[in-house]
Amino acid sequence: MIDDTIAAISTPIGDAGIGIIRLSGPLAIQVVFEIFKPKRDLNKIKSHKLIYGHIINPLTGDFVDEVLLSIMKGPKSYTREDVVEINSHSGIVVLRKILDIVLIYGVRIAQPGEFTKRAFLNGRIDLAQAEAVMDIIRARTDASLKIACEQMEGKLSKKIKDIYNRLVDLLAYIEADIDYPEDDVSPVNFLFIEEKINEIISEIEGLLANAEYGKIFREGIKVAIVGRTNVGKSSLLNALLKENRAIVTEIPGTTRDSIEEYLNLSGIPVQIIDTAGIRETIDTIEKIGVQKTREIIEKSDLILYVMDVSEDFTSKDMEILNSITSKKFILIMNKIDLPRKLKLPEHLLFNNIVEISLFKSGK
Repeated sequence: MIDDTIAAISTPIGDAGIGIIRLSGPLAIQVVFEIFKPKRDLNKIKSHKLIYGHIINPLTGDFVDEVLLSIMKGPKSYTREDVVEINSHSGIVVLRKILDIVLIYGVRIAQPGEFTKRAFLNGRIDLAQAEAVMDIIRARTDASLKIACEQMEGKLSKKIKDIYNRLVDLLAYIEADIDYPEDDVSPVNFLFIEEKINEIISEIEGLLANAEYGKIFREGIKVAIVGRTNVGKSSLLNALLKENRAIVTEIPGTTRDSIEEYLNLSGIPVQIIDTAGIRETIDTIEKIGVQKTREIIEKSDLILYVMDVSEDFTSKDMEILNSITSKKFILIMNKIDLPRKLKLPEHLLFNNIVEISLFKSGK
């Protein structure tokens, strides 16, 4: 049994109409009785109802904020403990002030994810559902939200439980024959067992395949735009986003740090990273940017390697391309409206190649 009480600001910090301080544990209701002054008797207030009142600093008697408070008595709460939520104004000063007052009474600050951890430890949700909580919070597309909600509803858990129960039944069937061979029981049908096990294996393989599919929607795809300086990487980012997110100039080395943005591609969240152009430089800041580009390449799922067809293929191009051969990559041939100088090595002609003119088309 968890015997301490935790509290935290449960809404993002920043200017907004409403902010929430949440408490969970055996002291949660007792604490609000000390600091919350409603218009009616707290003892007569029903669980899961909003109550209007004021938060008062018990040390000074000063008014802190007018709030709406809800008491959710366990086990009918998110954590299956007594839970209290204080809905105050969302200024950072007032939220921290209320939290500081709560901590006077032996309540401690919750660790990240601890409310969900308690929900799991107290048996309200299983591990798959606990994971889904964070997926819902981080969902960037409707498709990823739908998948997370289905997992939160317990669809995956039910499938796993069904497989577990069928395996237990098979085990009981086998053990009955082993433990009671003298009884008048039909002998074990090994073909039947093999058939059922193969069915279960097939279902598990299907779940694993769907897990990879769901991972794409949940975590998205990381795409890095890479290339030498001034080949049109930032222009490509702007074209994909359909807005001027990155600075575009004719000066090499304009992008010294990576720029990250997200696209919704048929429900899949795609993180696009415009990286610093790779070249030899004595500029310390630019060197750091180039090193960061190399690190991003390692972590990306797909590389868009941008080349300027009006320039010759260089040893630097070959060096970069050799470093990404283990990755999935697409060659973006930019500036095809200009006289062509670029000649790709023969072994690169069989890769995915897209020819564009970002300056001419703007899209």
